[in-house]
Amino acid sequence: MAGSKNPNARILAGECFCGAVRYAVADAFAYALNCHCSNCRRTTGSAFKPFAAIERDKFRVTEGDSDLMTYGEETGHDAHCRRCGSLLYSVVRDGTFVHVAMGTLVDDPSIRPTAHIFVGSKAPWYVITDGLPQYQGHVTAD
Repeated sequence: MAGSKNPNARILAGECFCGAVRYAVADAFAYALNCHCSNCRRTTGSAFKPFAAIERDKFRVTEGDSDLMTYGEETGHDAHCRRCGSLLYSVVRDGTFVHVAMGTLVDDPSIRPTAHIFVGSKAPWYVITDGLPQYQGHVTAD
């Protein structure tokens, strides 16, 4: 994968629920977070979306490209499997990054989420019980 800062980063596999769409991603994530915004909750059907972020050129769909269904624009969209509906990733930051839905990774990444974001709009029925920092919106510099 072009542009990797760590050419020796191992490659992780990921896939949707039905296995129609598969991807490869370098284990060189820039950050990982748990997002509680209403869009992430609705698209995952869960209390939050754990995601790991990586430069777009370090991610590629390896199988089932024709089974991808995207919602949004080229520079910002969610990508689902059109067969099973799994949310696989989101293209963000003007198309330069991919937020990989961590639940679709087959292999164990070296990164773990470091904070909860958008807790100001989290599901009222969900209680955050870990010790990770919580932000009302995006992560902010202190």
